[in-house]
Amino acid sequence: MGDPDQAAPAAPARKAAKPVSPLAPPAGFPELPVIDGVRFAAAEAGVRYPGRLDVMLAEIAAGSALAGVFTRSSTRSMPVLWCQDVLAGLRAAPAGDSGFAILVNSGNSNAFTGGAGREAVAATVAATADTLGIARDHVFVASTGVIGERLPYDRIVAKLSELRRDLDPRGAARAARAIMTTDTYAKGAAARADLGGVPVSIAGFAKGSGMIAPDMATMLVFLFTDAAVAPDLLQDMVSRIGARTFNCITVDGDTSTSDTLLMAATGRAAMPPLLDGDDSRAAAFETALESVMLDLAQQVVRDGEGASKFVEIRVEGALTDGDARKVALSIANSPLVKTAIAGEDPNWGRIVMAVGKSGASADRDRLSIRFGDILVAENGWVSPGYSEAAGAAYMKRSELTVGVDLGLGAGRAVVWTCDLTHGYIAINADYRS
Repeated sequence: MGDPDQAAPAAPARKAAKPVSPLAPPAGFPELPVIDGVRFAAAEAGVRYPGRLDVMLAEIAAGSALAGVFTRSSTRSMPVLWCQDVLAGLRAAPAGDSGFAILVNSGNSNAFTGGAGREAVAATVAATADTLGIARDHVFVASTGVIGERLPYDRIVAKLSELRRDLDPRGAARAARAIMTTDTYAKGAAARADLGGVPVSIAGFAKGSGMIAPDMATMLVFLFTDAAVAPDLLQDMVSRIGARTFNCITVDGDTSTSDTLLMAATGRAAMPPLLDGDDSRAAAFETALESVMLDLAQQVVRDGEGASKFVEIRVEGALTDGDARKVALSIANSPLVKTAIAGEDPNWGRIVMAVGKSGASADRDRLSIRFGDILVAENGWVSPGYSEAAGAAYMKRSELTVGVDLGLGAGRAVVWTCDLTHGYIAINADYRS
């Protein structure tokens, strides 16, 4: 396979710690429940920066069900393509008695790396399978970081024995830190559900801060449960919930080459398996899963690069839900709207602009706009009761809601975004240095 270090750039000096986002959960990383059948480990491999956790391994018990959703970018990375192939293979044939693994590195996305990318995936998959004694087509890999640089995969392979030695069912917090890139804090969430008298747990962690406008589901999400769920049902739930959580967030309107969401259900809880959505227990499980996925999705927005405001965009009265989503994303992705929010300027004219450019059906004279509970505009003009002072005072909050009613139908949508500050420019101008 050749020497992977031969063409790899020298690791840059370690970067100073970044200040934590002001929108981060005040309690920090939560104490996640142990998921029976899953163990984690993390290590410092020096993929890009020395002296920081940058590779994590999750070992998953045999008999587990796996599901996933991925970026639909036309330039998606080799790890994404590999994971899609692995999942397709699992759907086509029984999983057998082999366990599973998820190996993730930060610092280098192994995207747009051609044959070297395929070589890196093959080498890390083979080494992980050999280290854990599992089938190669049961190994999932994910990479996040700089695009277009060869992954020095030997540094990862060299850490696999250490990772196996350190596997710990309570190791999720370290694993979450190992997958961070420009993130300012590790993101975790958990929930419990009662399934016919049997308690089950769901836990997960995510990374994401910039290049966030998922089209799937540099964002990674890993979810685990001890519930017994049939693979097809698990995939259906993950896909549907992903559409209304991770597919409803945007930081900068850019879709990553590497977006990957994987979920494992170990089936270790003492329960008859959930086989289809008609099962009376399915709704409780789906509600709990959605709470975890929404929490993580919103944490990604709260850690948006340079963000100082968390913004919910609520659109109703559209002809269709699809039109409502177009309008919501048009507002959420508008640099003019986002910079006005950063500057605490209640410039509702920029909302009007974003509605008009969205491509959705709209009627100027039926449009109304709200900032929180404040009616700003209605009937094609500023509301008679609106005052600029009230709008300006509202915009000073760290969490905002922008409401739009198109007055045309029953379509509605909600998306979440953040403001656009000088910090975003600074972070991305300095990203590779």
